[in-house]
Amino acid sequence: MLRLNFISYGQIPKADILQQFKKDQLAYAEFEKLHGHYVKTANVLMHYLTWGDPKNTPLIWSHGSLMNAYELAPVAKVLTDEGYYLIAIDYYGHGKTPIPEKEVSLYHTADDIRVLMDSLNIKKAVVGGFSRGGYIATAFYQTYPNRVSALILEDGGSVAFNYYYHRMSASELEKKVETMNLSPAIDSLYNKEYASAFAAYESLYDRQTGGSQVEIMAILKPAGNKWITYKGLMRYFGMANDKDFKNLVLRPAITSSYAASITYIAPKVIFRNLSVPVLIFDPVSNNDPMPFKEQNIELAEAHPGLITRKEYDGIEHNIHYAKPQQFASDVIAFLNKVRSKSTK
Repeated sequence: MLRLNFISYGQIPKADILQQFKKDQLAYAEFEKLHGHYVKTANVLMHYLTWGDPKNTPLIWSHGSLMNAYELAPVAKVLTDEGYYLIAIDYYGHGKTPIPEKEVSLYHTADDIRVLMDSLNIKKAVVGGFSRGGYIATAFYQTYPNRVSALILEDGGSVAFNYYYHRMSASELEKKVETMNLSPAIDSLYNKEYASAFAAYESLYDRQTGGSQVEIMAILKPAGNKWITYKGLMRYFGMANDKDFKNLVLRPAITSSYAASITYIAPKVIFRNLSVPVLIFDPVSNNDPMPFKEQNIELAEAHPGLITRKEYDGIEHNIHYAKPQQFASDVIAFLNKVRSKSTK
C-alpha cells in the first residue's frame, strides 16, 4: 500500500509547501499531456499512462491498493531504455479512474485490460502488478491466457489472498486484526474531505522528504465543492473496520463483489497448467502482510523452468518502492530472457 503520511510534521513552512503544490500542479498537467490517456470499456472510462515506443515489447502494470498508475514512474525510463513499452492503468477508484456505478470485481478490471489491449492493437503483453494489482494480473491470465506472454507478480497474485488468515485459529485471527488498526478512527482518515486541492495535497505531503511530490496530484479528486484523497476506498475494499475485514476473509460471499473477488482468485488452480514464464517478487520479513514464502517456493518448484522467484529479505511488502534499482534490474533480466526465447 501507499506510504501514507497525513502530514509528516517537519521544518518545511506551509508557504513553501504551497509553492511546491503550484509547481507540482503544472508538472502534473504537463506530464498528463505527454503520458496520460483514457479508454472506454463496458465498465468505466479508464485512465492509463504510457512510456516508451509502442513498437516495443508491451508491459501492462496494475498498481497496488491506494496507489495509482504513477507507481512505476520512478523506473519507467530504465524499462523503456531497455526496449519495453510500459502501460500502467488506474483501476477503480484510483487516480483518474472512478468507481463504476454498477457492481464490478477484479475480473472486470481484467476485462478492461483486454479492451485496452484491443484499442492499442496489442495481441500479447507481459502483464504484471503489485499486491492487489498482482491478483488482477492473475485474474487476467485466468481469463485471457492467450493474451499473456509472461507474468510479473510483486507480492500478490501467486498465493490465495486468504491462505494466511485461514491457517489461523479464531483467537490468532482476532489478535492479527487488532494489530491492523482497522478502526473507525483510521477509516475516518481515509474519508476526510478538504476545502481545497492544496489542503488535500498538504495532508499527504511528506515534510521530511520535501521537494517535488507530483505523484500526490494523481490522488486528489474533486467532490462537489470539496476535495478528497482516498474517501470510500477502504469500504470498497471491505477493509474499513475489524468487522468488515473479518467478513472479507471468513465470509466473502456477504461482502461486495469487488471486495470478495480478491478472495476468489485461486492461483494454485489457475496455474495448474501454466504455460508462460512468471517472475514472483517475494518480500520476506516479520511484518510482511502477505507472508507467502513457503507457498511461493512450492509453486516455483511445481513449475521448474517457468517460474522465477526473487526473494527480498527484510522488505515488508512494497519492493519497487524500497529497492527500485534492484527491482528494475530483476524485471529487465527476466524480460530480456523472455524476449530472447520468443525470438528464437
